[in-house]
Amino acid sequence: MATLTEENVLGALAQVPDPDRGGDIVALGMVSGLVIKDGNVGFAIEVDPERGPALEPLRQSAEKAVYDLAGVTSVTAVLTAHRQAQGGEPGGGQPQQAPQQPQGQPQGEPQGQPQQRGGALPDGVRSIIAVASGKGGVGKSTTAANVAVALSQLGASVGLLDADIYGPSMPRMMGVSGKPTSPDGQKIDPLESHGVKIMSMGFLVDEETPMIWRGPMVQSALQQMLREVTWGELDVLVVDMPPGTGDAQLTMAQQVPLAGAVIVSTPQDIALLDARKGLNMFRKVEVPCLGIIENMSYFACPHCGERTEIFGHGGARAEAERLDVDFLGEIPLHLSIRETSDAGMPIVAAEPDGPYAAAYRQIAEALLPKIGGGARQAPKIVVQ
Repeated sequence: MATLTEENVLGALAQVPDPDRGGDIVALGMVSGLVIKDGNVGFAIEVDPERGPALEPLRQSAEKAVYDLAGVTSVTAVLTAHRQAQGGEPGGGQPQQAPQQPQGQPQGEPQGQPQQRGGALPDGVRSIIAVASGKGGVGKSTTAANVAVALSQLGASVGLLDADIYGPSMPRMMGVSGKPTSPDGQKIDPLESHGVKIMSMGFLVDEETPMIWRGPMVQSALQQMLREVTWGELDVLVVDMPPGTGDAQLTMAQQVPLAGAVIVSTPQDIALLDARKGLNMFRKVEVPCLGIIENMSYFACPHCGERTEIFGHGGARAEAERLDVDFLGEIPLHLSIRETSDAGMPIVAAEPDGPYAAAYRQIAEALLPKIGGGARQAPKIVVQ
C-alpha cells in the first residue's frame, strides 16, 4: 500500500473548487494546519468570515475528497475565519492583521460566524462534566483520568474527552495508543481503556508534534470531537480541560449544556488564586461548580509513611467554604500516583483496593448524585 503523504492529500484537495472564487482551495491558499498520522488526517480551511456560514458543504466536500484516498482512516476538516488576506479572503502571503473585535463580543470567539449557543448534548450522552484548573501543573489530568475510571468502576458508562488540543496527555495516562476508526467516514469510533471510552487529539497527532492552531481551529476541533464521535450511551462524559480560562473553556461552556465543573487546585495561595479565577469564569457563564478537589494535599513518604505538607494543607477546603461550594476531597502527593499515570495505568485501575484509589472513588461517589439529573439549558455569555 502506498504511503499517505502531504502531496497526496493536497492533490485530493486541489480537486475541491471554491464555489465563489473560481479556483481550487489549495491554489487559493485556503488549506492550513495539515496533520497526517497513521491514516488520520486533519486540516483547516480558512475562509472569509462573511462566507463562513454558507461553506459547510465545501468543508464536507473536502473531507470526502481526502477520505476517498487509499490509506485514509479518518478526516477532520474545520472551517476557520481567523485571518483575512488582501481582497477579503484568507491565504496567500503573510497573515494579515485580524479584524478589530466587535464591541460586545468576547475576545477569542470566531468572528463573523454564527454562535451556536443552546446546543444539545451529543447523541447518547446524558451529562457532561468539565475537570478544570486555573493554572497548569496541579495534576488536573491525573485527577480527570482517575475520576473517570472510578466512575466506571461504580457502574456508570463513562467517556473521557481530552480537550487539551495543545498538550493532550490522555493517550499516555490511560495507556491507549493506535488510531481511531471511522466505519462510515462521518463519525469516529473512540478508543477504550480501563472501561472508559476516550477521544483525544493525541490519537491523531504524534505526541512530539506541536499543534500550531489558532483559537477558532481549536474551537472547531473540540466541536467535532464532541459531536462527530460515536460515544454511544454514556451516563457521563468527563472532559479534561486545558488549564486557564481561554477558547476551550468558552467553547465548552457555550455550546454544550454542562452539568457542572470540577475545580482542581493545590493547597498553596497562588494556586488557589488561579483556581478562584477558573471557578468565577464558570460562574459567569452559568455553569455550576460541582466542587473543589485539593490535589497534592500532602506528601506521604513511601518508606516510613510520614506525612509532610509540602504545599501547605487545607487551603482548598477553606476556599470551598468561603466560596460556598462543596469540597470533594483531598489527594496526596505520592510516588505511586505519578508512576501509575506515567505507565498508562491510573492508580484507581492499578491498585483498586489501595488508599489512593479509595480517595478518588470517594470523589466519584460524591459526583454521581450531582450529575444524575442530566442536562440543563446551555448558557449564554453576557459581557458587561
